[in-house]
Amino acid sequence: MQHKSLSGHLTALLTIVIWGTTFISTKVLLQDFSPVEILFTRFVIGFIALILVCPRRMKLENRKQEWYFIGAGLCGVTFYFLLENIALTYTLASNVGIIISVAPFFTAIFAHLFLHGERLHARFFIGFAAAIAGIVLISWNGSQLQLSPLGDLLALLAAVVWGVYSILTRKISEFSQNTVLATRRTFFYGILFMVPALFLLDFHPDWGKFLEMQNLGNLLYLGLGASALCFVTWNLAVKKLGAVKTSVYIYLVPVVTVSASALILHEPLTPLSLLGAVLALAGLFISEGTLSRRRKVPFIRPDET
Repeated sequence: MQHKSLSGHLTALLTIVIWGTTFISTKVLLQDFSPVEILFTRFVIGFIALILVCPRRMKLENRKQEWYFIGAGLCGVTFYFLLENIALTYTLASNVGIIISVAPFFTAIFAHLFLHGERLHARFFIGFAAAIAGIVLISWNGSQLQLSPLGDLLALLAAVVWGVYSILTRKISEFSQNTVLATRRTFFYGILFMVPALFLLDFHPDWGKFLEMQNLGNLLYLGLGASALCFVTWNLAVKKLGAVKTSVYIYLVPVVTVSASALILHEPLTPLSLLGAVLALAGLFISEGTLSRRRKVPFIRPDET
């Protein structure tokens, strides 16, 4: 059990490290592609990669299980990323970064209401407050507060739907399905629901740009790493740790981002950003410590893949 918990923490950490560095690839790709073009392409690449890794078909026990995959694809791929990208067109990136980071709060509330064994205590909210304070310091370091009701609301909705996705993923983990196959099915529905949005948004890619080595490398990093690999590792972490314990790792995304900025882009680390990183880390440890002592409730555990 201890080994299982450790592997869950390691897979969650690996996921966050990759997700925290995707901004570099996205920043480069935005010179030649729109956000929706990047988004659609990365998930198509991820979907194809998962087919190649595990080409066999998934067999569901009953039709009811299909609705969980439909919901997970709609929330975790289509709605979450479209809401996040559209929010960025109406409000500051720092606003979106902070608001998205409250996703663990919604995950915790939904888990408390709908899942067994995901009980909350006061220290979870203390950890949440510390982490959000740190993320505020990181995101607004050197910038001014600028509220945008529409953009901020869209970012908040993105955080809510990620919370729903986390709960659906936890339920899917009970189906005794291979994690790669489960993630692939989620991607299928996410891409399927994304297609109508392509006609409404700015989807007119310059196909020749895909062949440029810089663009191709960054698209492969987002598709193979941030999409195919990370969604599988995130879902594995949810299986092993639960929805709430895994979700609090989201607090580390801004920490990884500011660290990568310093190491790769040579952006300066300021005292405020360092203090913010310390607070975000403290919030993670406080929340994790609380959740690890929650009362155990019998739970159906499928065989791990």
